[in-house]
Amino acid sequence: MALFGAGLIQAQAQQQASKNPLTHDVYDSWKGVAGDKLSNNGQYVLFNVDPQEGDGALYIRNYASKAMREFARGTKAEFTNDSRYAVFQIKPEYNKVRALKLKKKKGDDLPKDSLAIVALENMNVVKVPHVKSFKLPKEGSNWVAYQLEKPVPAKKETAKKEEAKTEPVILETPKTEPAKTAAAKPAAKPKQKKSEGTELVLRNLQDGQEHRFNRVVDYVFSEKGNMLYFVKDELDSLHKAGVYAFNIADLKVMPIDTGKVTYTGISTDKAGEQLAYVASTDTVGAELRYFNLYHWNRKDNKAITLADTVTKGMPKAWMVSEHGNLRFSEDGRRLFFGTFPRPTRFEKDTTKLEEEKVSLDIWGYKDPLIQPMQLKQLNRDQKRSFLAMYDLRGKKMQQLATLEMPDVYLDAYGQSDVALGVSDEKYKVTIGYDTPTRKDAYLIDLKKGTAKQVLKETRGYPRLSPQGQYVYWYEPTDSSWHAMTTKGGANINLTKRIGLPFYEEDNDVPALPGSYGAAGWIEKDNAFLVYDRFDIWKLDPSGKKAPENLTDKYGRTNKLRLRYEQLDSEEKFIPAEATLYLSAFNYTDKSSGFFRDYVSKTAQPEKLVMTPHGYTSFKKAKNSDRITFRRGSFREYNDLYTTDLSFANVEKLSDANPQMKDYLWGSVELVSWKSTDGIPLEGLLYKPENFDPKKKYPMMVYFYERSSDGMHNHRIPAPSASTINIPYFVSNNYLVFVPDIVYTEGYPGESAMDCIIPGVQSIVAQGFVDDKNMALQGQSWGGYQIAYMVTRTNMFKAAMAGAPVSNMTSAYGGIRWGTGLSRQFQYERTQSRIGGTLWEKPMQFIENSPLFFADRVKTPLLIMHNDQDGAVPWYQGIEFFMALRRLEKPVWMLVYNGEDHNLVQRKNRKDLSVRMSQFFDHYLKGAPAPKWMDQGVPTLLKGKDYGFELTEPQVSSAPKE
Repeated sequence: MALFGAGLIQAQAQQQASKNPLTHDVYDSWKGVAGDKLSNNGQYVLFNVDPQEGDGALYIRNYASKAMREFARGTKAEFTNDSRYAVFQIKPEYNKVRALKLKKKKGDDLPKDSLAIVALENMNVVKVPHVKSFKLPKEGSNWVAYQLEKPVPAKKETAKKEEAKTEPVILETPKTEPAKTAAAKPAAKPKQKKSEGTELVLRNLQDGQEHRFNRVVDYVFSEKGNMLYFVKDELDSLHKAGVYAFNIADLKVMPIDTGKVTYTGISTDKAGEQLAYVASTDTVGAELRYFNLYHWNRKDNKAITLADTVTKGMPKAWMVSEHGNLRFSEDGRRLFFGTFPRPTRFEKDTTKLEEEKVSLDIWGYKDPLIQPMQLKQLNRDQKRSFLAMYDLRGKKMQQLATLEMPDVYLDAYGQSDVALGVSDEKYKVTIGYDTPTRKDAYLIDLKKGTAKQVLKETRGYPRLSPQGQYVYWYEPTDSSWHAMTTKGGANINLTKRIGLPFYEEDNDVPALPGSYGAAGWIEKDNAFLVYDRFDIWKLDPSGKKAPENLTDKYGRTNKLRLRYEQLDSEEKFIPAEATLYLSAFNYTDKSSGFFRDYVSKTAQPEKLVMTPHGYTSFKKAKNSDRITFRRGSFREYNDLYTTDLSFANVEKLSDANPQMKDYLWGSVELVSWKSTDGIPLEGLLYKPENFDPKKKYPMMVYFYERSSDGMHNHRIPAPSASTINIPYFVSNNYLVFVPDIVYTEGYPGESAMDCIIPGVQSIVAQGFVDDKNMALQGQSWGGYQIAYMVTRTNMFKAAMAGAPVSNMTSAYGGIRWGTGLSRQFQYERTQSRIGGTLWEKPMQFIENSPLFFADRVKTPLLIMHNDQDGAVPWYQGIEFFMALRRLEKPVWMLVYNGEDHNLVQRKNRKDLSVRMSQFFDHYLKGAPAPKWMDQGVPTLLKGKDYGFELTEPQVSSAPKE
């Protein structure tokens, strides 16, 4: 037995010796699993395995035969409702597209997607080239509709020959019927405009029969799949725009409405018997275009106007919106649409040149929103619509939303006689410093057309129950869930008498805490399920029955967070006798899994599985107990697994990254210590795979706020958007420590020090940390804390701060340009945690601002702050850089042009990853400094010389004995 153990240890050592550390070159080959779907009958599963850059593949697995079929570059895959076919698009080869782009090709000159139709029984494939999109009916089967790309331009000679052969076709017919042609050639051919529409093909999946319709710009199946509706654009006087219906039962095209310039927003009722759309006769270039709302039903086969500017019920000087979302009620008796106030028309000033016209923004203290927010929301406001309703039986329009009450919410079916209006219009001027924003709520009577205020200045988000019997919300001001009947009932606090907190207990910002959320409503609005930190509670919205703990306080007793997993993505309510499947998270050891419980009885939940992993993407087949889920840990990629609802036989479906075995990886462990104030804290310590406690390792310290609950999260090697890639650094013989932080109001910087420094010291005390070679790295809020820390301690050899706030006094009065919001709320009520205004707490703003203590910095600092940062103004990075530069401190700042708060472009992510590793390797491992650090890169060489070359001979990076 001892010999076997020794041999096993020796084999493991040899295996580790053959492994390589991760390099920046491996990122592109690391793959991810996505797009997983189950067929309705549970017999098939599909999923994508795609590299970070390059060509991926689609896989389809047959559970019965255990056969797996791979389809190169498959994407956007769907199963048909009857589980007989899979349909997906095939992307062109990555390298071919890249080669053409290098030749400056773009648009129509680049290859397009193809369509693949797979018969699942035998995996036979039909492929169609040049496909833009496809759609499947939700409930119907046997048919797929797909839209083709624009035809590839032919040679002029060929085009002329084809033009001579072709006559105009007004309506298409199935290809099995002879095509209709014009009776006589027109004397003069009208000048054609460029068509935006392309050919739409309706294909029978069983026999391959096709029906083709040209110039299509939009299309939609009815939910039952009995009708296909589509819109054509106008080409010339013979080829007019229009809305058409294709009856799949009798294979006939029906023109619904033709001759108008623009048709948009087509929407069908659940039965497929009605269609709604908006259309305009105004030219596309008109300054103001008038749209009308139209309705068609198959029984009468007649399109009628439901709403225009003079319709009774339309507010004065309002009109139908082309941007409104058209929606029928579940029973098809109501149609909801959008309206908006008619814009003021201004005559163009033709007396001035463009350079003579003034462009300015006028900031006024009475403005509901500050100018940056108005500018940021301009496009949204220009397309904003206000909900209106048309009663199709009573033939009556009713305006629901108004300028004073712009947001209106319906019940889940659109059939209740009440709607809920919510408005923060009176309180908008306080957005930017008063959070959560106050709101008023109104019940709208859909029969009488009246509105009654039922809530004033709530801090919650009121909504309607699925059947519209109750208004419900979580109220932050008293940390309780509330409900009231929509028939004039009183406001009832549903959780007050329970005696347990329903607010986020770990909240440490100077703002009212939020809730733990809700699971949903029981059918017929009979009960409402909400969460405390651990368990699930069943609440009677009428307040008559005492609250029930459905999970029998099992979560609280065992330090488990239990949460409902919705298995039906279209679920409007939870059935009264439903079996509940619950995800579980253990706060003590960070393990996860699933339990089973029941709506109809209070009992301890039954454990199905609990392991040291993270679980995500839990899905169930519609008509089967077959489920899939993703499972992973730091050492295991989040591959796809399958089993049934008993979790008895779990089978791994994907193996996305088998190359992991060839690389040094590492391990993670949960560590604990106490802050300077004696608060118990947790953190994560990542160790190299061949960790030797007798050696000394350089250590990276990365943090944000709290991360320890993510102990079993898998982290893939990938180029960095802003933070260190932990697997890369661990694979290259670094320790990585990720401490949790708790905060005291008014002292965010000091709080970080009080938590992080004792945590680092507790790790150093174990003897394997090279305490002369430790570094800090973080982004955004983490970047701020690092900038603060290097003004207070010299225990770190180097630091990298991404997008740091360095001067709270100037940042406080700034703008978050990504949203146009004032930054004041962040300091007074949320993450920056000062808890007051600049004039109320000036010293806290100064004491927490690294800029005022820049002369104390001795730690070499790398800053990244991009010139289009929409969260933290990049002048914050500039202020700190300029101070440190003047003080002749070693500091560098990376500014990626056109990039936001975190890097988006992959080329920039790769660049940052190299620079960060070079920076830390230089200071913590004694590696040569790269040229960009030692000599800089002048603007003259921008984009030509990246400065990656090392300026000295390489030195050993092995851990010290």
